[in-house]
Amino acid sequence: MPLTLLSSPLQGFTDFRFRNAFNHYFGGIDTFYAPYIRFNNKLIIKNSYKLDLQLENNTELEVIPQIMTNSADEFLFVVDYIQELGYKELNWNLGCPYPMVTNRGMGSGLICDPEKINHILERVHKETDIVVSMKMRMGYENPEEILDTFPILDAYPLKNIAIHARIGKQLYKGGVNLDAFGKCIESTKHKLYYNGDITSVSKLKEMQTRFPSIDHFMIGRGLIADPFLPSMIKNDTTEYPENRWDIFREFHDTIYQQYDAALSGPTPIKMKMQGFWEFFAQSFSNPQKAFKKIKKANNPRAYQQAVSEILKNG
Repeated sequence: MPLTLLSSPLQGFTDFRFRNAFNHYFGGIDTFYAPYIRFNNKLIIKNSYKLDLQLENNTELEVIPQIMTNSADEFLFVVDYIQELGYKELNWNLGCPYPMVTNRGMGSGLICDPEKINHILERVHKETDIVVSMKMRMGYENPEEILDTFPILDAYPLKNIAIHARIGKQLYKGGVNLDAFGKCIESTKHKLYYNGDITSVSKLKEMQTRFPSIDHFMIGRGLIADPFLPSMIKNDTTEYPENRWDIFREFHDTIYQQYDAALSGPTPIKMKMQGFWEFFAQSFSNPQKAFKKIKKANNPRAYQQAVSEILKNG
């Protein structure tokens, strides 16, 4: 069974600059999901999200836009917007676990409201011809919540449901619940994608053995922590390329320069790269030490020096 790898969207990380550089230097991802579209107050899409979906910024990749909403009107507005750009699929995020989202009845906080999910899907399927796919958690409070949505989801021609095998309340703490994911496979007719804690080639193989019917796997944080992971999975190897750190350095410098040009001033670029290094550091023998070096770098020159030292020690 051929294996399909997807990049899970991470707000603040996996925009077009990251996606294009990642694809160029590492490869291995078949489809990228764009971070969910965000609005200014009244249905005005923020410029950075417009930029992220412009076709000229996504010429090399298959990219699927994503929405996070609990409003049918908002959903329809975004469908019009992305269809004008030429996109044919919209992914609906019912997975985000963060309280500022879930407290407003969105992301994984919407899974407990099958009626509202039904209302939105009904309008979208009646009023548009967009292909809808879903990104979900098991629920917010407990992993049974998703099971109550399946009778409704099964009534619509969804392309797939990608499930992160945690509940929203967990955020990213604790392990994934593979028993609950197994129950999902038995409870819906839809094609399921697996997401959650794929951080190594052996972890992916473990999931394939456990769930032989699953052939689409979504990688989120693991893809930033180890950008070589998708291509290693595809090539069925645990060996890194000999020039591993040279490739990583070129990738790093590419995104650094692009973000530096897009952001104004030394503080935003420092915060941006610090966010990335929380993940990148996990690839190094002493993650805490590597991340500490980055945090201590107070200006661009000190930052570049810190990066060079970290890479030299591998």
